[in-house]
Amino acid sequence: MEELIGTQKPVRRILGPDEAIAVLERVVPGLVELRRQEPAVFDWQAVEEGLGTALRSDFKALAEWYPAFELDDFLGVFTPWPGEEGGWGNATEREGCDSEYPVDLRPAELASTSLESWGESKEGDRFFWSVLGDDPEHWPVTICSRNGPWWHYEGGMVQFLAELCDGTLDPWALPQVRPEVTGWGVGGGGWRETV
Repeated sequence: MEELIGTQKPVRRILGPDEAIAVLERVVPGLVELRRQEPAVFDWQAVEEGLGTALRSDFKALAEWYPAFELDDFLGVFTPWPGEEGGWGNATEREGCDSEYPVDLRPAELASTSLESWGESKEGDRFFWSVLGDDPEHWPVTICSRNGPWWHYEGGMVQFLAELCDGTLDPWALPQVRPEVTGWGVGGGGWRETV
Protein backbone atom coordinates (compact mmCIF):
# COMPACT_ATOMS: atom_id res chain seq x y z
CA MET A 1 0.00 0.00 0.00
CA GLU A 2 1.32 3.43 -0.96
CA GLU A 3 1.31 6.57 1.18
CA LEU A 4 -0.60 9.85 0.73
CA ILE A 5 2.03 12.41 1.79
CA GLY A 6 -0.10 15.54 1.81
CA THR A 7 -1.89 18.30 -0.08
CA GLN A 8 -0.53 21.43 -1.69
CA LYS A 9 -2.69 24.49 -2.14
CA PRO A 10 -2.13 27.32 -4.59
CA VAL A 11 -1.44 30.72 -3.08
CA ARG A 12 -4.40 32.03 -5.10
CA ARG A 13 -6.76 29.52 -6.64
CA ILE A 14 -7.68 30.39 -10.22
CA LEU A 15 -11.36 29.63 -10.79
CA GLY A 16 -11.85 30.86 -14.35
CA PRO A 17 -10.69 28.43 -17.07
CA ASP A 18 -9.69 31.27 -19.43
CA GLU A 19 -7.51 32.87 -16.75
CA ALA A 20 -5.89 29.52 -15.94
CA ILE A 21 -5.08 28.94 -19.63
CA ALA A 22 -3.65 32.48 -19.93
CA VAL A 23 -1.35 31.76 -16.98
CA LEU A 24 -0.24 28.45 -18.52
CA GLU A 25 0.43 30.21 -21.84
CA ARG A 26 2.62 32.80 -20.08
CA VAL A 27 4.55 30.08 -18.26
CA VAL A 28 4.91 27.81 -21.32
CA PRO A 29 5.20 30.30 -24.20
CA GLY A 30 5.76 27.59 -26.84
CA LEU A 31 2.29 26.25 -26.10
CA VAL A 32 0.72 29.23 -27.88
CA GLU A 33 2.11 27.93 -31.20
CA LEU A 34 -0.26 24.93 -30.85
CA ARG A 35 -3.32 27.04 -30.02
CA ARG A 36 -6.17 26.50 -32.46
CA GLN A 37 -7.43 29.58 -34.30
CA GLU A 38 -10.94 28.81 -33.08
CA PRO A 39 -11.91 26.60 -30.17
CA ALA A 40 -12.69 23.02 -31.21
CA VAL A 41 -16.27 21.89 -30.80
CA PHE A 42 -16.65 18.72 -28.75
CA ASP A 43 -19.61 16.58 -27.86
CA TRP A 44 -18.84 16.88 -24.17
CA GLN A 45 -22.09 15.11 -23.34
CA ALA A 46 -20.85 11.98 -25.17
CA VAL A 47 -17.47 12.16 -23.43
CA GLU A 48 -19.02 12.61 -20.01
CA GLU A 49 -21.59 9.86 -20.59
CA GLY A 50 -18.76 7.52 -21.61
CA LEU A 51 -16.80 8.40 -18.50
CA GLY A 52 -19.85 8.30 -16.27
CA THR A 53 -19.03 11.71 -14.82
CA ALA A 54 -18.79 15.39 -15.69
CA LEU A 55 -15.39 16.98 -16.33
CA ARG A 56 -13.73 20.11 -14.96
CA SER A 57 -14.26 23.32 -16.94
CA ASP A 58 -10.52 24.14 -17.10
CA PHE A 59 -9.85 20.77 -18.75
CA LYS A 60 -12.64 21.29 -21.29
CA ALA A 61 -11.38 24.77 -22.16
CA LEU A 62 -7.81 23.47 -22.52
CA ALA A 63 -8.99 20.66 -24.85
CA GLU A 64 -11.02 23.11 -26.94
CA TRP A 65 -7.96 25.31 -27.54
CA TYR A 66 -5.16 22.71 -27.54
CA PRO A 67 -4.45 19.17 -28.71
CA ALA A 68 -2.88 16.63 -26.35
CA PHE A 69 0.67 17.75 -25.58
CA GLU A 70 3.83 16.82 -23.74
CA LEU A 71 5.91 19.04 -21.47
CA ASP A 72 9.70 18.69 -21.15
CA ASP A 73 9.78 15.24 -22.79
CA PHE A 74 8.21 14.09 -19.52
CA LEU A 75 4.54 14.88 -18.81
CA GLY A 76 1.85 13.96 -21.35
CA VAL A 77 -1.52 15.69 -21.04
CA PHE A 78 -4.43 13.72 -22.53
CA THR A 79 -7.19 15.52 -24.43
CA PRO A 80 -9.70 14.18 -26.97
CA TRP A 81 -9.46 14.99 -30.66
CA PRO A 82 -12.44 16.82 -32.21
CA GLY A 83 -14.80 14.32 -33.84
CA GLU A 84 -13.20 11.38 -32.01
CA GLU A 85 -14.38 12.24 -28.53
CA GLY A 86 -16.86 9.34 -28.27
CA GLY A 87 -14.03 6.83 -27.93
CA TRP A 88 -12.14 9.12 -25.58
CA GLY A 89 -14.88 8.74 -23.02
CA ASN A 90 -14.07 5.03 -22.89
CA ALA A 91 -10.97 4.59 -20.69
CA THR A 92 -9.97 1.39 -22.50
CA GLU A 93 -9.63 3.38 -25.73
CA ARG A 94 -7.40 6.05 -24.16
CA GLU A 95 -3.86 4.75 -24.29
CA GLY A 96 -2.30 4.85 -20.85
CA CYS A 97 -5.50 5.95 -19.11
CA ASP A 98 -6.98 3.70 -16.50
CA SER A 99 -9.54 5.25 -14.23
CA GLU A 100 -9.64 1.95 -12.36
CA TYR A 101 -6.12 2.24 -10.92
CA PRO A 102 -5.61 -0.87 -8.74
CA VAL A 103 -7.02 -0.32 -5.27
CA ASP A 104 -4.25 -2.37 -3.66
CA LEU A 105 -1.67 0.09 -5.04
CA ARG A 106 -3.43 3.18 -3.68
CA PRO A 107 -3.07 4.86 -0.30
CA ALA A 108 -5.77 3.65 2.11
CA GLU A 109 -7.40 7.12 2.00
CA LEU A 110 -8.02 6.69 -1.74
CA ALA A 111 -9.08 3.04 -1.79
CA SER A 112 -12.75 3.86 -2.40
CA THR A 113 -12.18 7.04 -4.44
CA SER A 114 -12.83 7.03 -8.18
CA LEU A 115 -9.77 8.34 -10.04
CA GLU A 116 -10.06 9.92 -13.47
CA SER A 117 -6.79 10.04 -15.40
CA TRP A 118 -5.74 13.13 -17.37
CA GLY A 119 -2.00 12.62 -17.80
CA GLU A 120 1.08 10.52 -17.21
CA SER A 121 4.82 10.83 -17.37
CA LYS A 122 7.32 8.82 -19.33
CA GLU A 123 8.74 7.79 -15.95
CA GLY A 124 5.50 6.16 -14.78
CA ASP A 125 4.00 9.00 -12.73
CA ARG A 126 0.22 9.27 -13.04
CA PHE A 127 -1.99 12.35 -12.84
CA PHE A 128 -5.65 12.06 -11.88
CA TRP A 129 -8.60 13.90 -10.52
CA SER A 130 -9.95 12.39 -7.33
CA VAL A 131 -13.67 12.27 -8.03
CA LEU A 132 -14.97 13.52 -4.69
CA GLY A 133 -18.58 14.55 -4.96
CA ASP A 134 -20.72 15.56 -7.92
CA ASP A 135 -19.05 18.91 -8.67
CA PRO A 136 -15.86 18.41 -10.72
CA GLU A 137 -14.81 22.01 -10.01
CA HIS A 138 -13.94 20.85 -6.49
CA TRP A 139 -12.00 17.71 -7.44
CA PRO A 140 -8.36 17.85 -6.41
CA VAL A 141 -5.56 16.89 -8.75
CA THR A 142 -4.03 13.68 -7.42
CA ILE A 143 -0.48 12.68 -8.26
CA CYS A 144 0.78 9.10 -8.10
CA SER A 145 4.55 9.26 -8.17
CA ARG A 146 6.50 6.34 -9.58
CA ASN A 147 8.66 6.72 -6.48
CA GLY A 148 5.72 5.73 -4.29
CA PRO A 149 4.19 8.79 -2.63
CA TRP A 150 0.81 10.12 -3.63
CA TRP A 151 -0.31 13.70 -3.06
CA HIS A 152 -3.09 16.17 -3.82
CA TYR A 153 -3.14 19.64 -5.31
CA GLU A 154 -6.22 21.75 -4.55
CA GLY A 155 -6.23 23.89 -7.70
CA GLY A 156 -7.33 22.98 -11.21
CA MET A 157 -5.22 20.83 -13.50
CA VAL A 158 -4.31 23.76 -15.79
CA GLN A 159 -3.11 25.78 -12.80
CA PHE A 160 -1.23 22.69 -11.57
CA LEU A 161 0.62 22.47 -14.92
CA ALA A 162 1.53 26.17 -14.80
CA GLU A 163 2.78 26.01 -11.23
CA LEU A 164 4.69 22.78 -11.84
CA CYS A 165 6.48 24.39 -14.82
CA ASP A 166 7.20 27.76 -13.21
CA GLY A 167 8.52 26.28 -9.96
CA THR A 168 5.79 27.76 -7.75
CA LEU A 169 4.73 24.26 -6.79
CA ASP A 170 7.03 21.99 -4.81
CA PRO A 171 7.27 18.95 -7.11
CA TRP A 172 7.74 16.61 -4.13
CA ALA A 173 8.56 13.24 -5.75
CA LEU A 174 8.45 14.61 -9.32
CA PRO A 175 11.42 16.08 -11.18
CA GLN A 176 11.48 19.77 -12.04
CA VAL A 177 9.56 20.23 -15.32
CA ARG A 178 10.93 22.78 -17.79
CA PRO A 179 8.30 24.99 -19.46
CA GLU A 180 8.71 23.66 -22.98
CA VAL A 181 6.42 21.70 -25.29
CA THR A 182 8.21 18.65 -26.67
CA GLY A 183 5.35 16.88 -28.43
CA TRP A 184 1.70 17.24 -29.41
CA GLY A 185 -1.20 15.33 -30.90
CA VAL A 186 -2.32 15.63 -34.51
CA GLY A 187 -5.48 14.45 -36.26
CA GLY A 188 -6.00 10.74 -36.79
CA GLY A 189 -4.17 9.77 -33.61
CA GLY A 190 -0.73 10.93 -34.76
CA TRP A 191 1.97 12.55 -32.68
CA ARG A 192 4.69 15.10 -33.48
CA GLU A 193 7.79 15.83 -31.48
CA THR A 194 10.12 18.79 -31.47
CA VAL A 195 13.48 18.13 -33.04
